[in-house]
Amino acid sequence: MSATADRPFRRVLVANRGEIAVRIIRACHEMGMEAVAVYSDADRMATHVRLADHAVRLGPPPPGESYLRIDAVVDAAVSTGAEAVHPGYGFLSEREAFARAVEDSGLAWVGPPPAAIAALGDKLAARRTAASVKVPCVPGTLEPAPVDRPDEVDAIVRVARDVGYPLLVKAAAGGGGRGMRRVLSPDELPAALLAGSREAASAFGDGSVYLEREIMPARHIEVQLLGDAEGTVVALGERDCSTQRRHQKLIEEAPAPGLSEADRRRLHRMAERLGAAAGLRNAATCEFLYDRDGSFWFLEVNTRLQVEHPVTELVSGVDIVQEQFRIAAGRPLSARVRAAAERAARPTSHAIELRISAEDPARVFAPTPGRITRWKMPAGPGIRVDTAVEAGDRIPAEYDPLIAKLVVLAEDRSGAIERLRRALDEAEVGGIQTTIPFHRAMLDEPGFVDATDLSTTWVDGHWDGPAARLPWARAALLAAGLVSIDDGTRPDVTGVGAGSTPGGGGRPDARSDGGSAAWRVGGRAIAIDRWPA
Repeated sequence: MSATADRPFRRVLVANRGEIAVRIIRACHEMGMEAVAVYSDADRMATHVRLADHAVRLGPPPPGESYLRIDAVVDAAVSTGAEAVHPGYGFLSEREAFARAVEDSGLAWVGPPPAAIAALGDKLAARRTAASVKVPCVPGTLEPAPVDRPDEVDAIVRVARDVGYPLLVKAAAGGGGRGMRRVLSPDELPAALLAGSREAASAFGDGSVYLEREIMPARHIEVQLLGDAEGTVVALGERDCSTQRRHQKLIEEAPAPGLSEADRRRLHRMAERLGAAAGLRNAATCEFLYDRDGSFWFLEVNTRLQVEHPVTELVSGVDIVQEQFRIAAGRPLSARVRAAAERAARPTSHAIELRISAEDPARVFAPTPGRITRWKMPAGPGIRVDTAVEAGDRIPAEYDPLIAKLVVLAEDRSGAIERLRRALDEAEVGGIQTTIPFHRAMLDEPGFVDATDLSTTWVDGHWDGPAARLPWARAALLAAGLVSIDDGTRPDVTGVGAGSTPGGGGRPDARSDGGSAAWRVGGRAIAIDRWPA
């Protein structure tokens, strides 16, 4: 059967930008569907615009004037004759109002229905749903905390004492750490509630916050769910996303290291139970904390496609985006999905994803927007790169700094790590600093390599801050010095300078052959590109 004969829709609007828009457009084309791109003025010549069959301008670069305008996005879909809207992740992907506006316009929404977004996307509603089906929740409140109410301060302080310190003030809507505040004592609570609420209101249009005990140390493990209109909800497997910084994920892998088959089955069943209770249809991710005692604690549900979905795709053999389209068209879960769910607790391969962002890990991951002068990504067996970036592109300051996802698949975790090392040695980025040095360092970190020290707080405790970075900087200087003695060159180890191509792997650019192989190997072995500063 041809792709056109089997296509779920004739034309789809992709309500996003960057690598995820490119990913979705490619899925559309493989299924015989046309794709409509939307763009801001900053993205007028972006890859996703050039790949699409049609493109509609939304407005100026600020997201509030372009990608977050529900009216403009829906109008673009209707005016171009689209039959469905795929939101990707971020922006409007978890806005119930957007999903309803799409459906009210007679278009198909490629994601969980508005009712499920309300039941699961709101963290408090999701916690109540989890409690109703006996899925253990992280201890905390099930209702919004009072904010800026002096008469309620004593009551919320008493509640916080029962929850236990340290605790987190968390936004009920959205994610990514926005609206989150860590509280160590009762004296800090009122200010944290107010600040968290204001940030949440600014980021998500909803200032509701709640209290949750901080479980430390813990791993972050999430389950990929798919559900159809017949009420079937299945787990495609789990991912470990513990390597993160301030609640922003940096490395993800599937399956989660160290879990037994019984652990996986228990985790998958809990997630499926919660999804079924909320009437899940399409794709969602159920997130848990995994503590040192081997207990899983429900955290939240993301009612959208996740950034890290490729690792599950590679291990399960399921194209999650294409399956999203089929489900949105009213089709039941495919035989491929059901078979993958049956074997999810017994994985036979391992995938790891590195998020490559325009950020400087040597400067507490500060964004580094600018023009990319050189762009060479790795290739070869078991390697996938999801990106929308090309040499010459300018990375705008208005949007998330993620520029690529490097994903590898191997027979086991050790093989995946070795493949990543090879892949990173091939990667070259010029013009801006990226997170590649951080990833090189992590692949040599014993606690990560042998999976004995995975936790959501590892990066914050071992990497951030000048004191924490000092060992890395000293090692870099030593390696650079030794290599310069070996080959007679004097590599620049103070940042971008005459001896290195900016962001280009730290290679001297005075030689037409791209520089000394000894410097390239020696410097990269210590995970240094333009470091230390």
